[in-house]
Amino acid sequence: MITSRTLAYQVLLHLEQKASHPDRLIRTTLERHSGLEVRDRALLTELVYGVVRWQGRLDWHIDQLSRTSPGKIAPAVRVLLRLAMYQVLFLDRVPDHAAVNDTVELAKTSQPPYVVKFINAILRQASRKGDEWNWPDSVKDPAAHLAVMTSHPIWLVRRLIDEMGIEEAGLFCEANNRIAPTVFRVNTLKGSREEAIESLKSEGIEAAPSPLLEHAVRAKSLRRDVTGTDAFRQGLLQTQDEASQLVSLLLSPLPGERVLDLCCGLGVKSSHIAILMKNQGEVLSVDNSAWKLEEAQKSAQRQGIAIIRTAAEDVMTLQPESAGLFDRVLLDAPCTGLGTIRRKPDIKWRRHIKDPYRLAQLQKELLSYASRFLKPGGVLVYATCTVLGDENESVAGSLGLLHPELALEPAAENLPHACCNMVSGPYYRSLPHKHDVDGFFSARWRRKAQ
Repeated sequence: MITSRTLAYQVLLHLEQKASHPDRLIRTTLERHSGLEVRDRALLTELVYGVVRWQGRLDWHIDQLSRTSPGKIAPAVRVLLRLAMYQVLFLDRVPDHAAVNDTVELAKTSQPPYVVKFINAILRQASRKGDEWNWPDSVKDPAAHLAVMTSHPIWLVRRLIDEMGIEEAGLFCEANNRIAPTVFRVNTLKGSREEAIESLKSEGIEAAPSPLLEHAVRAKSLRRDVTGTDAFRQGLLQTQDEASQLVSLLLSPLPGERVLDLCCGLGVKSSHIAILMKNQGEVLSVDNSAWKLEEAQKSAQRQGIAIIRTAAEDVMTLQPESAGLFDRVLLDAPCTGLGTIRRKPDIKWRRHIKDPYRLAQLQKELLSYASRFLKPGGVLVYATCTVLGDENESVAGSLGLLHPELALEPAAENLPHACCNMVSGPYYRSLPHKHDVDGFFSARWRRKAQ
């Protein structure tokens, strides 16, 4: 019978060979192996996310012990080593000898004997070493120390230190390694927050009101697929972090208005906007990915929303002459996503040092173009789920220089009182280590009436 460790290895190897989303791979794997016991399903998820989250530190341990140069360790071998090393160094409930023996047996199914011996030797060294490692010096090279200890790319740590300072950068990186709470947005078209909490509790899920938002719910220690709950299937709930929900609240759409959601992705914010509009008016959701728009339509239907239209095209090909003008425009811009590392730890390994600058240039172009769709007196909101200034303040600041007809409005005036500490100057800016939500940025402008 196939084990959770073998399945975890297969998922991790897939991730190493091809950029994929861990959650989707895990879900597909669990669907294919529906006979797995609950504890084995939980272990599979723990192993995959744990290895991805601590990948940088695990690689450092491997390279410290290996006489083979890092570049010569084959990807499949490195994945095997990471998987076992995570169990040895991070999981108390898995005995070291079991982790080592299981990995060696797994290696025998695909690796030649000399590689199996190499893997066995590395893992046995690690299990004997305990905490006696030659860590990077925190005084001589604080960035290297922080990168290893918190398992973040060195280029990102250096950028964070430059922008936040060493102490705050450390707190941010540490927060990224904590498991984020599961947050639901309550669909007020379908019911109340109290009804949602009771529905979840009836299925054995401990849930409580969000301390930040009136229509949000937090679930603790969720060990099951939320899409299987009655409340989700019936459209009463949608998974969405409070930081993401605040973007739509900053847009503050009204019933009967026309709203444009650019780069809408899976349409999570589109459906929130429609609910805030009480399902009255029109929301045009635009994205260049047709499959995402199909999922957005399914989600809208599940939530009982009828006012969302979709358009599968590039934002820069959409024309005001054909689409018309809108009361509100949201640009949920493509970004590095570095504010969501605690939910998507693979992001930090898929981003590169040039990505913030490259994406900032695209964001500036998209934001300027998005302003063309605003009616006089209309509201434009720019949002990212990242924390670097290149993609946030720099992009927002550039818009005012190009478009003097747009007046920047203080975010504080449109955020709930409980979120007033998420204000940075005129902008909305959330951080996981400060606010226990994802890292988001947003700015709001109004087109002058004349």
